[in-house]
Amino acid sequence: MSKGKRYTQEFKSEAVKQVTERGYSVHEVAERLGISAKSLYHWRRQIDGKKEALPRSDESVRIARLEAEFKRVTEERYILKNV
Repeated sequence: MSKGKRYTQEFKSEAVKQVTERGYSVHEVAERLGISAKSLYHWRRQIDGKKEALPRSDESVRIARLEAEFKRVTEERYILKNV
């Protein structure tokens, strides 16, 4: 009996990168890719568990969030510019 659709590790890591590096919300990425938000949260936990957790200050977290937002906005501007 099949338990559901299987996704490659590459697909999972790319989906998680959209959330962690590009600043999109979990629900937005899940809807766009046609997967459940629960699956995406689970994949994110798995991938984060594999990385060594380094203690981060509030400032470095804020900087990382702002850099991800800047990257996303720059990509969106580029797309809109070429339409």
